Amino acid sequence: MASNKDSFGRTLFVVVGLCFICSVFVSTAAVLLRPIQIENKLLDKQKYILEAAGLTQADEAPMSKAEVLATYDKFVVAKLVDLKTGEWVEGNADLFDADKASRDVANSFKPQNDIASVKRVANTAVVYVVNDEQGKPRTIILPIKGYGLWSTMYAFLAIKPDMNTIESLVYYAFTGSGETPGLGGEVQNPQWMAKWHGKKLYDAQGNLVISVTKNPVVAASEHGVDALSGATLTGNGVQNSLEFWLGDEGFGHFIEKFRRNGGLS
Repeated sequence: MASNKDSFGRTLFVVVGLCFICSVFVSTAAVLLRPIQIENKLLDKQKYILEAAGLTQADEAPMSKAEVLATYDKFVVAKLVDLKTGEWVEGNADLFDADKASRDVANSFKPQNDIASVKRVANTAVVYVVNDEQGKPRTIILPIKGYGLWSTMYAFLAIKPDMNTIESLVYYAFTGSGETPGLGGEVQNPQWMAKWHGKKLYDAQGNLVISVTKNPVVAASEHGVDALSGATLTGNGVQNSLEFWLGDEGFGHFIEKFRRNGGLS
């Protein structure tokens, strides 16, 4: 009869062998599926860019993959911009990962006024230029992010070529579990999103005055949007994100240059 020692050794051998086989299988699957994951992530982002541009609506039937790719390729041009100068730079903007780039200390910076709690910002950012049928810019989309109550919230801010009139603000991703459903999570509610359309970012003097507010008078003005009920900290996160990314450490220099040149250069 086999000893207990032999029985334990055989069991341990089987367990280790199974663990090794499973680890190889999982690692191989991860490597093989990585390109598909990247492709799906890019496709998902392109869907939200088209929504921000008004080329698709959240309440419409989902576009097919082919429709998304065709519409994006026809109307959208992704370009890289140097945040410190506002100048265009060379590179593959569609595959640019701003979060990954921000972790590269040599090519990023720590904001002096980090009101959006972004911690570090890549020197380079993506700007999405949405053209009309004639190939002229009709919408400029800026990717922004900032901390809400529980998570970092990612959004696309779509602005008309006057760099003042908001076309849309579309929140598309959150870290962790996201904001509280029914409260801060309402940043993705189409009814709240619709309130941003046509609002103005700046006053006549060029000051950034857009405000997420509980004041009904201000909210009814061209510079205000109703705050989310019961979600003060999420609303503050939206406000802080706008102030940071439209400021000098965000897209401020690009916006100024765009206005000064009367468009793309």
